[in-house]
Amino acid sequence: MAGTLLVDGAILLVGILLLYVGAEFLVAAASALALSHGVKAATVGVTIVAFATTAPELFVSATGALTASDSIALGNIVGSNIANIGLVLGASALVRPMEVDDKTLYQHGPFMFTAAVALVVLGLDGSIAAFDGVVLLALLAGFTGYLYYKSQQADDVALPEEVEMDEETTTAGVREYVTLAGAIVLLLAGSRALIVGGKGVLEAWGFGDLFIGLTIIAFGTSVPELATSLVSAIRGEAEFSIGNVVGSNIYNVLAVIGVVAVLVPITVSGSTIGYEFPVMLAFTVVALAVMAFGDRITRVEGAGLLAGYVGFVYFLLP
Repeated sequence: MAGTLLVDGAILLVGILLLYVGAEFLVAAASALALSHGVKAATVGVTIVAFATTAPELFVSATGALTASDSIALGNIVGSNIANIGLVLGASALVRPMEVDDKTLYQHGPFMFTAAVALVVLGLDGSIAAFDGVVLLALLAGFTGYLYYKSQQADDVALPEEVEMDEETTTAGVREYVTLAGAIVLLLAGSRALIVGGKGVLEAWGFGDLFIGLTIIAFGTSVPELATSLVSAIRGEAEFSIGNVVGSNIYNVLAVIGVVAVLVPITVSGSTIGYEFPVMLAFTVVALAVMAFGDRITRVEGAGLLAGYVGFVYFLLP
């Protein structure tokens, strides 16, 4: 028993590491390839980079739905969105209070709220089927089109230091295509390892698939957002910490659930409708309210968000 648990724990950690490395490689390769084909840096920053950082959730949810349980797919996204606000945003604000960028709040904030509400409304009948997935993907197309339009209006869109995108010097060739392929392999391997290891660890303690998706798998897929946001907060780049969370929560719902629902219907349990959905909406509203009314996220507010996340996980325990 102890030996099996140790092996599953090791597989889980390897999965998290592979997801993180795979996401980093995917961002770098996809950005370079897009720029080499004439796509503007600002457009790459708000579309490809934003979508690529959601790759762990997409691969884990799709792999989980197809090979393990659709509860893992839904739990991963709901849990990840809650973790992004409570854990990632809360921890980042504890490291350093963050000034809120009006552009992120007023241009992207409404889409984050709309995505959360759309997921809840579509899941109230007990399932998120192919048609619901198409609706979410249509909203994603609208959001991406909006971002593209905005990026064309402003050439001075700031990007994180680790995302180097200079149209004058960026070239891409075989190396970038190989890196892209390697990143996808790492994400697939990491997704499978995270699911196998996470299920093994928590099933040994008697937990079900939904709890597994909401907690340990959601945390594992939020590692790239957590690492990026903490580094940005330490550097004083608050706009990237906040924008990372807002963008990730939008893409998690519209892209990941949209794609997975088209592939396989997702069952929505009564407990999800009665507890996890309301908590996700509450975290979304609280995050937007804190950003709107204070123009900054203080350490006290960060501690409150973090405490809320700990409380959420605690009340999930049987």
